[in-house]
Amino acid sequence: MTTVYDIPANIFIEELAKKLKEDTRVAPPDWAKYVRTGVHKETAPIDEDWWYLRCAAMARKIYINEPIGVKKLRVMYGGAKNRGSKPHRFKKGSGSITRKGVQQLETLNIVGRSDRGRIITAEGRSLMDNLAFDIIKELEKTIPELKKY
Repeated sequence: MTTVYDIPANIFIEELAKKLKEDTRVAPPDWAKYVRTGVHKETAPIDEDWWYLRCAAMARKIYINEPIGVKKLRVMYGGAKNRGSKPHRFKKGSGSITRKGVQQLETLNIVGRSDRGRIITAEGRSLMDNLAFDIIKELEKTIPELKKY
């Protein structure tokens, strides 16, 4: 059985983002076009569909690292803050973006809550594994190394 582990991350995230964009329950908030994704960033994202990509990437991270909380997801999307002549220092990513993205994934029933953090629901696991299977069927035509899966 093909799972999310068998697909290159960038390809899987792009395909899942396309699926999320089709659903009306996942939509960027009004402030999403002006906001930076963390204090370590200097500008807002250039891509107009960055919200769907972030939600898809969070769903994949939850799939791989479950159970996981918003705090750990913020760390995963953090980075080094440029402090001028002083040394760079690590800063977490935006909590509001992470929280609202996970909440939207919960409304789709892809992600659920547990005592120790967020986990992938059975419906979400099925959706992501079926998507991985469809992707691998398309990719094995162009990338022969993936035929072993």
